[in-house]
Amino acid sequence: MSVIKIKQVRSAIKRPADQKATIKALGFKRLNHVVEKESTPQILGMINKVKHLIQIVD
Repeated sequence: MSVIKIKQVRSAIKRPADQKATIKALGFKRLNHVVEKESTPQILGMINKVKHLIQIVD
């Protein structure tokens, strides 16, 4: 599997609890934080759930 870099670009404040939990589970600590994750089906599903809050970094 390949590695995906993702960046949190929008805040999780005033979002549903499941989206907040997904952001935390992806490993984001703060806004503009970049994390690298393995491209597994589970991670891709989490990314799809909060795609409006994150951005894929090249």
